[in-house]
Amino acid sequence: MKQTKISGLQLLYVMVGYQLGTAMILGIGPQAKQDAWAVVVIGMFSGLILMGVYVKLAAHYPDDTLVQIIPRIIGKYLSYPIIIMYIFHFTYSAARACRELGDLLTSSILISTPNVVVIGFFMVLMLYCLHGGVETFGRMGELVFPVYIFSLIVIWILLLTIEQFDFNNLSPILGNGVKPVLQEAFPQNINFPFGETIIFMMFFPFLKSKGKVMQLSMTGILIGGMLLTVNSIMMISTLGPEIYKKEFFLLLSAARMVSIADFLERFDALVILLMVTGVFLKVGGFTFGAAVAITQLFKLTSPIVILLPLFTIITPLALISGTSYVEHLEIGTKIFVPYFHTVLQIIIPVLLLCIAFIRKKFNLGNSR
Repeated sequence: MKQTKISGLQLLYVMVGYQLGTAMILGIGPQAKQDAWAVVVIGMFSGLILMGVYVKLAAHYPDDTLVQIIPRIIGKYLSYPIIIMYIFHFTYSAARACRELGDLLTSSILISTPNVVVIGFFMVLMLYCLHGGVETFGRMGELVFPVYIFSLIVIWILLLTIEQFDFNNLSPILGNGVKPVLQEAFPQNINFPFGETIIFMMFFPFLKSKGKVMQLSMTGILIGGMLLTVNSIMMISTLGPEIYKKEFFLLLSAARMVSIADFLERFDALVILLMVTGVFLKVGGFTFGAAVAITQLFKLTSPIVILLPLFTIITPLALISGTSYVEHLEIGTKIFVPYFHTVLQIIIPVLLLCIAFIRKKFNLGNSR
């Protein structure tokens, strides 16, 4: 994995696609029903605050990744268990995203194909891309992102032709009260997908224009949040709040309802391509972050030696993340996101920023 540079535009493309990734497969705020779009909006603005924390923290040590920053702030020995937790977070999150894509494909177009084959081939492509370094990954984002957005807009336009499409499905606004919206937003939607952008602290040192980190990051959160908001509105208007709450693969189910003159229909392939692209950027982000983190923690010569071991870990980890897709989702929503995500994506970064601010203010120096 060559340690080259990534341009600001490439980082923006990757960041937006990364947020859309599995969020397009899973949907956001199902328990809020017709108010799910409000959950996304709250998550987006909370994500802007979190990103501000990440960028400010990175600004204290502009040449260091998150894994290099932690020892500088709290010392070498205290940092070890925290860094290991982040490595686990990145690796396990990559595995979960692979599992979600695998279940989507094997339940829709590759019905007779074992999940291990789908996930295995996907990871081979992923590792081939990452072998070229962050610049290759950034160029991949630059290449596929315009196609991704164009395909998404085409699907939204097609949904407008469905007879069942009705914006009245969005009403009554807050018909179930504010509580379901807040329960879905805190901490679930803040952490997923917006809090997961902490992975980009592993990308910031490789950015060509470091002076634009704040601008690029905030723009990425805003664009990703607005696209997810519009997508939630389109899904609720098409499927209705009750189906939105229960359906596993929302965008795929909505696209299957499209039928124009009994001729243009079954847009499954377009939706699958869209989702594969988004998950590719998400898994790539997590895998890159894990590889660099392991390399820096153990002072290895190059992250390239970590890629094959990561492949052998992520693939089986994806398969054992749940005995079924339902169990996989329950582990994520009831354990992994509310506990691990909250600690690693909210609590620890805020504490690190506070300590870094105190060190700078009183000129206490670094703990490395």
